[in-house]
Amino acid sequence: MAFELRFRKDISQLQSDAAHNTELKRTLGPVNLINLGIGAIIGAGLFSLTGIAAAEHAGPAVSLSFVIAAIGCAFAGLCYAEFAAMIPVAGSAYTYAYATMGELFAWIIGWDLVLEYAVGASTVAVSWSAYLAKFLAYFKIQLPTAFSMSYWQTPPGSTEHGLVNLPAMIIVFAVSLLLIRGIQESARANAFIVGLKVAVVIIFIGLGFAYINADNYAEFIPANTGAFGHFGWSGVLKAAGMVFFAFIGFDAVSTAAQEAKNPQKDMPIGILGSLIICTILYVLFSFVMTGVANYKEFAGVAAPVAVAIEKMGVSWLGPAINLAIIAGYSSVILVMLLGQSRVFYTMSKDGLLPKLFSDTHPKYKTPWKSNLLFALVVSLFAGFAPIALVGEMTSVGTLFAFVVVCAAVLILRYKEPNRERPFKTPLVPLIPILGILSCGGLLVSLCVSDYLHAMRLVVWLAIGLVFYHMYGKKHSLVRKAQA
Repeated sequence: MAFELRFRKDISQLQSDAAHNTELKRTLGPVNLINLGIGAIIGAGLFSLTGIAAAEHAGPAVSLSFVIAAIGCAFAGLCYAEFAAMIPVAGSAYTYAYATMGELFAWIIGWDLVLEYAVGASTVAVSWSAYLAKFLAYFKIQLPTAFSMSYWQTPPGSTEHGLVNLPAMIIVFAVSLLLIRGIQESARANAFIVGLKVAVVIIFIGLGFAYINADNYAEFIPANTGAFGHFGWSGVLKAAGMVFFAFIGFDAVSTAAQEAKNPQKDMPIGILGSLIICTILYVLFSFVMTGVANYKEFAGVAAPVAVAIEKMGVSWLGPAINLAIIAGYSSVILVMLLGQSRVFYTMSKDGLLPKLFSDTHPKYKTPWKSNLLFALVVSLFAGFAPIALVGEMTSVGTLFAFVVVCAAVLILRYKEPNRERPFKTPLVPLIPILGILSCGGLLVSLCVSDYLHAMRLVVWLAIGLVFYHMYGKKHSLVRKAQA
């Protein structure tokens, strides 16, 4: 391992390469980057996790849980912002690890990010299909089970199996074709979707304030029942760990660094701005929802927002909320597939992956072959795979990347303290250490609560290491240069 550490990318060379890049268009401004962050963060987690966390762990204090989770994400976000401004390339955590910890560790992170982006996009596409079916049901349109669910899925209360989830496959291909068309076009489509879902969230918050019953806040932090995590302050913390995963995705903003007009200034704005906006919406949304209906009414309810809407007596808002969830999922898929193609683009440019991943379209200036390949793989996975078995791996992969980026800030501050940093993570080493502890603690708790998470991660990384030793090491441009 000590030998591997010498194969690191030179940061000055990375900065020079980014400055002279002509393959990817620099068209994204700070508003585009904030929209990408919001697009990745606000999904159906807002509409489902809030009710579960309130009913089972925190009560109305779930709004405090969102604040605590946001603080944990902010630690990682500040570290990402420092690197994204200093090394404005498309590789995200992979590149940051390459510059600080060496090639082998960079490969592990790049391979690990597939769990966040590609597997995450597959999982979200399946949920997108389910909410599309619910939305069409409002208009008496019934999708056939055989073509709207995989074999591993069955409708509630039925033993009928599906065959292929065609809607999930279609949305993956549609988003991939949009990404091939161009980053600016993708950013515009994402901005429209973000505007739609944020508008619905604001409408719910605005209307809901008029229907809040103060009695529902009588026990703002319900008394602990005697078990850790079951209400009381331990319940607030338990809920924070649960809703933490509603925030993941902001790091995908860093994968667009090579397409930002002024990355040194705009990347921190995009990463931290999207986190701040989403935190405000999450806290207000959860506060209103638990004020309109008693938190106990959300127990065992798959769609807790519907309970609040029924209390408000605004039935027309149901389809609008459903549409916002569909829109939310669409933008999440878009940003996840964008992030995946950009990470593999950078790995391919380094020689660790075949050249097809970095071939750009002569007109659209996008890695179109990579987009098409991931469209095929992700859509097949979404259409046929048992998503429930691997969906949790998205969180495991994300937390692992967060820990690495926080550690990388500490390492580089020690190795190159005088290097120019357009944005500096404040209170170093405190902030990175808190990021490592908070994200690492959640990662450990996930693996301890279900050992299969750890086993899947180990197996996945083992497969990646085999590929690295068979292909990556032989074609690594860094290794060839240093030889």
